[in-house]
Amino acid sequence: MSLANKLAQERRARLAAERLLELKQAELSAANRKLGRHAMALTKRIGETQAEVETVRDENEKVKSDLTVANAKIEVAERRLWHSIQTIQDGFAFFDGDSRLISANTAYLSVFEGLDEVTPGISYQRILELLTTEGIVDIGPEPAVEWRARMWDRWARANPPAVVIQLWNGEYIKLIDQRGNGGDVVSLALNITASVRHETELKTARERAEAANRAKSAFLANMSHEIRTPMNGIVGMTELLSETPMDEEQRLYVNTIRNSGEALLVIINDVLDYSKIEADKLILHPEQFDLERCIFEVAMLLQPSVRDKGLTLLVDYDLFLPTLFVGDPGRVRQVLTNLVGNAVKFTAEGHVLIRVTGVPHPDADTCDIHVAIEDTGIGIEADKVGHIFGEFSQIEDERNRQFEGTGLGLAISKRLIDMMGGSVWVESEPGQGSCFGFRVSLPTAEGLQPGLPDLAGHLKHVMVVEDLAVNRAILTKQLGRLGAEVTCCASGGEALSRLSSSVDLLLCDHDLPDMDGLELATTLKDRGWGELPVVVMSVNPGVIHANPARHLIEGVLQKPIPRSELFSRLMALGSPALTPDRPKGSDTTIAEVTALCEGQRIMRVLAAEDNRTNQLILQKMVKDLNIDLRFASNGIEAVDAYQEFDPDLIFMDISMPKMDGKQATVEIRRREIGTGRHLPIVALTAHAMAGDDQSILSAGLDHYLTKPLHKKLIREMILKHCPEHTSPVIAEIEQAR
Repeated sequence: MSLANKLAQERRARLAAERLLELKQAELSAANRKLGRHAMALTKRIGETQAEVETVRDENEKVKSDLTVANAKIEVAERRLWHSIQTIQDGFAFFDGDSRLISANTAYLSVFEGLDEVTPGISYQRILELLTTEGIVDIGPEPAVEWRARMWDRWARANPPAVVIQLWNGEYIKLIDQRGNGGDVVSLALNITASVRHETELKTARERAEAANRAKSAFLANMSHEIRTPMNGIVGMTELLSETPMDEEQRLYVNTIRNSGEALLVIINDVLDYSKIEADKLILHPEQFDLERCIFEVAMLLQPSVRDKGLTLLVDYDLFLPTLFVGDPGRVRQVLTNLVGNAVKFTAEGHVLIRVTGVPHPDADTCDIHVAIEDTGIGIEADKVGHIFGEFSQIEDERNRQFEGTGLGLAISKRLIDMMGGSVWVESEPGQGSCFGFRVSLPTAEGLQPGLPDLAGHLKHVMVVEDLAVNRAILTKQLGRLGAEVTCCASGGEALSRLSSSVDLLLCDHDLPDMDGLELATTLKDRGWGELPVVVMSVNPGVIHANPARHLIEGVLQKPIPRSELFSRLMALGSPALTPDRPKGSDTTIAEVTALCEGQRIMRVLAAEDNRTNQLILQKMVKDLNIDLRFASNGIEAVDAYQEFDPDLIFMDISMPKMDGKQATVEIRRREIGTGRHLPIVALTAHAMAGDDQSILSAGLDHYLTKPLHKKLIREMILKHCPEHTSPVIAEIEQAR
């Protein structure tokens, strides 16, 4: 090879090597740059990691510091908690899931004083054994094994019930145990000795109070009997004495004695009733009754007081309100008597109105009844109204110091209405009168209620002559709802001037301002109106019956007028009239009655009564009756007389020596077995406590009369039970005359 070729070849090789070197240098530079970038990135990451490490290190230090502080606080809290647990007087202990003691305070361990075994680690079963074997707990007659088994069964429950144990020293401990989720138990032993002793004292005090209440009830029952027995003699004898000939001064004395005796009985009844209410011994006895009749019975009872004071007592009973309800008629009557009697007592002139309205429940057989008693009396001051239903409350001022009473009537009425689920209220204005009322819901009785007659075919036009506006309004409303046209007049003169041929009936009050009812009837006859029927209304029908002009009128209605009586009188106007003083068919003479009675025995009445005064009173009350009356001084004599005398009726005193009235009645009822006979027996008693009537009637007696005895009630009872096959009693002849 030539030199030139060799040089060219070397040059080419050198150029190739240079190019390769440049290429490698470029690759090395790129690699260095890449490595530098990686180094920079790594350096940055190392820096960040170092920062994070520092942060974590700082946080760890903070956490460690917080944990140290928290642990210190926990230790302080635990020390404080345990110190608190140690200071309380009740026992406190912790048990683990295996029922072994973890820790307990001093109060818990003090029960086991002297027993070194009771330390952390002891089992609960061993504690129960120590309680019985060491005599720490008083288990009474229960065997120790059974007591421990019972206590362990309780402990093993998920939620152990609280239990009370008694220690040897008489202290009472209440164990309350709470089991946690891990089985650990927190046990609290409360010392309830003071509470138990307090409950024992309360129980003893309650027993003493109940014994005192029973003693009070017995005292009141005995007091009632002891007071009513002589009061029977006072009231009964004055009632009999008032029927004998006396001059005016003597009659005044007798009436004063009788009124004072009856006033004393009212006070006794109020005290007894309030005593029964306070002792929760008063029980309502619901039964079917006629509310309207009940109201009129109260009105008739108070009528003598109303008449003596010259007042007018009116009743406005809603025509569309039912009359038959289910309730306690005795207590309803008592409330009405208290409220109406109170209105009469505090009213010197004017009237007393009993207004009854009601709203039947559409979805139930009950009715909301509203009874309002309005009067024109002295009224009540506004600041005294709120206290009027309080116990022993009677407004003290110069206007009413003349009125006597216990101040219990309104309080008793309120309590009775509260027992019925109702409410009472009062509205009053001094000098203008008062309005007392009550609201009560009563079930309506099953069956048909009394209906309203239709006067359209009997009376089309009625003239009402009445000077009292409120009574004119009542009669106008009642007659208008019955389909009659009503013309009202306030005096006899106005009636005479407005009278026309269209009037079918003249209904007038007897005490008119210009003339009385009979004078009006006489004037009508003189003016040619003699065919016009006249019915007179009066609070005292006896005055009209004694008047020679009585034959000029169609009839007499006593105020307040029961609507049934008013309706029957109006419906009967087209029928033949009865003689004013005698019912139709009552023309029998005494001689005829005597002839009819020939061959008939007289009624036999036995009275079991140990008090001589009461025997005399009863004998005088029935002296004009055609009966054979015999007396027995005790229950044994009454039973013997039942066999020997064979009475038609027995009046049985309840409190008698040797054998009381209830025992005697039971014996008589026993002897009646198999005979098919039931002899009427009427209880006579001076007792008036709650439950007396039920206990007496449950002994087999048929009726119940409370002393003092009243002549009217005794005679009514004899007339009611007079057998048909015996001769009539004298009272029937007197009625026929």
